Amino acid sequence: MQRFVKKIVDLMRDEMLLSWQGGPIIMFQIENEYGNIESSYGQKGKDYVKWAAEMAVGLGAGVPWVMCKQVDAPEYIIDACNGYYCDGFRPNSNKKPVLWTENWDGWYTSWGATLPHRPVEDIAFAVARFFQRGGSFQNYYMYFGGTNFGRTAGGPNYITSYDYDAPLDEYGLLRQPKWGHLKDLHAAIKLCEASLVAVDSPQYVKLGPMQEAHLYRGNVQSRGPISKLYGNESRCSAFLANIDEHKAATVKFLGQVYTLPPWSVSILPDCKNTAYNTAKVGAQTSIKTAELDFPTFAIVSAPQQLIIRNKVSSISKSWMTYKEPIGKWGKDNFTVQGILEHLNVTKDRSDYLWYITRVHISDDDIAFWENNNVSPSITIDSMRDLVRIFINGQLTGSAKGHWTKVVQPVQLVQGYNDVVLVSQTVGLQVICSNAVVIRGNLILFKTLFPKNLINSNFTIGIIVIKKLWV
Repeated sequence: MQRFVKKIVDLMRDEMLLSWQGGPIIMFQIENEYGNIESSYGQKGKDYVKWAAEMAVGLGAGVPWVMCKQVDAPEYIIDACNGYYCDGFRPNSNKKPVLWTENWDGWYTSWGATLPHRPVEDIAFAVARFFQRGGSFQNYYMYFGGTNFGRTAGGPNYITSYDYDAPLDEYGLLRQPKWGHLKDLHAAIKLCEASLVAVDSPQYVKLGPMQEAHLYRGNVQSRGPISKLYGNESRCSAFLANIDEHKAATVKFLGQVYTLPPWSVSILPDCKNTAYNTAKVGAQTSIKTAELDFPTFAIVSAPQQLIIRNKVSSISKSWMTYKEPIGKWGKDNFTVQGILEHLNVTKDRSDYLWYITRVHISDDDIAFWENNNVSPSITIDSMRDLVRIFINGQLTGSAKGHWTKVVQPVQLVQGYNDVVLVSQTVGLQVICSNAVVIRGNLILFKTLFPKNLINSNFTIGIIVIKKLWV
């Protein structure tokens, strides 16, 4: 780890990318949310945090180092907040600035789940509250969505898209009104810049039971042409918040009356006029737009520009599908007693693993069902990610979850029946030591005698997808 971190720092320094070299890098981060799992390692976890911090600072980068969600970060490391709301966050020392390193403006998309969406009004409220209450630095996670390819994903059972409902989606298109409303927010906060940096902390003013204001007032040096100093100038900016989620409020501030929508912040760059309210969205369009690389407008007529804008890139209309037989034998198949752990078998070559066995149903089993008016079912004590259940070549059911019990009714015939389970795991949890997909007992219930299949002989088959046909 030390060699890797040193390599990155040296590379950034050699490329003149650090802020003191005139570059854009103002800070580095070492580790990420290690505090979430630190306690499971006891004293060794605490020792690791100290070692990582000393190692990072010892590289002499010349810019601050941060640790996200690390409450025991050393004095020379800035501990920062990650989350949906960080206006109440305070670092572990009053000598450190208040940093919000990950403002989650969306979330990952799980297989089979709805697309997560965080309203831009809520994001704008969270950002405005953060700076209202003394925040120093805020960073979106994510501002520009991305894409994972192949078998990579952002986490366990997530789809390969890393779009994240970001203001710029994974294709680089504007997601409106999220992008436009945040752009207006940034402009309003920028108007308050002189006041925000003029004082160490704002003045708190209670406006109502769930309404409050924070006032930034101080003297700043005014400058003229060629940075000539003209003297001190008084600046004032204010943030008025209504933290009631359901009711609007009318408040009086510095002799003027303001109406605040529910769950909103009004920004007053001059302590008088409202430049922006987080709940009032001006960017209403929901049509995604793309910045196209047009030729010089002087040589392209308006009709031609319209044609270029409306032109849709060619998409293949021919799709090919490949239907693989259920329980297909291959060179990687083998037979073993019991259920094996998914990753140990696939060696990370595939997200899919077949478990194939055969169950005999007797005349007595059939009679038992008929006499008691019941149907058989397969019960899996515990599974994670995804499992598909096939009986005699037909998909009977599917289940997804994180260590979830599965009870699946099945239809069996007299004689031998093929029972096939397909485990699927997409994306691995970085703090998880294994990826068992099925554990505990695997029981065929409601037969004359319940059959525990966990010790049966299973044919294990690995599916390796080499091509996607388009």
